[in-house]
Amino acid sequence: MASPSPNLRARHTSPSDSPPSKSTTPTTKLISQEDRTRISLLDIIRLLAGLILLSSSLSWFITGDSLLWGYRPALTRPARRGPISLTDTELAAYDGSNPSLPIYVAINGSIYDVSVSPHFYGPGGSYSFFAGRDATRAYVTGCFDEDLTPDLRGVEEMFMSVDGDEEEKKETKEEKREGKLRLERERRVARKKVRDTVRGWEKMFDGGKDGKYFWVGRVKREEGWEERLGPVRELCKKARDGRPKRGKEGATS
Repeated sequence: MASPSPNLRARHTSPSDSPPSKSTTPTTKLISQEDRTRISLLDIIRLLAGLILLSSSLSWFITGDSLLWGYRPALTRPARRGPISLTDTELAAYDGSNPSLPIYVAINGSIYDVSVSPHFYGPGGSYSFFAGRDATRAYVTGCFDEDLTPDLRGVEEMFMSVDGDEEEKKETKEEKREGKLRLERERRVARKKVRDTVRGWEKMFDGGKDGKYFWVGRVKREEGWEERLGPVRELCKKARDGRPKRGKEGATS
């Protein structure tokens, strides 16, 4: 049998016909780059966990009491009680000092459960003076030291203008009549502002189905209870100082 020709043997042993080196082929380089840039499932989980932690931290820092930007799942919301009826004396027991009782605040005779925020309304909280009482007047005037009472008599004056520093002059009958009518108009407008202010606070505490605070009942009082509190209270200093001033032409500022 004839031996293979030298040319044929050379063709079989040519470097060009030998398998390429694994370390130098373009395909191997591409695979190597893909391995380095591939994101694993563990990387995705770590990224999501970091984003959740960041969101929860920002929510707590901004809202002060929620890790979920105010959202409260049904399982975490306290059971709704009510409707209940408490006297002012009975309401005082729900100030957070007894951990077995919910924390209640009241405004305009309506009672709201604020147990979800003991750091605000519980003992030592920044708004603990509201707990266990109806402090409607303080919600309007902002005088939290002396106006923690439901008595709103005369509080509308804080929205009524007072005469500025002007010389007294003798008024005619017509001017007196106009002044009386203007005073009546101002009082009507002022009373509406009081009602709107109170209503705004009521809406805040009555958060609805998904709200953290909710209505539970009413304060039980006898008819004419305000008159039994004594004389009409004077406006606190903060409310007096904030009254608008009336100029010489009857305009307010």
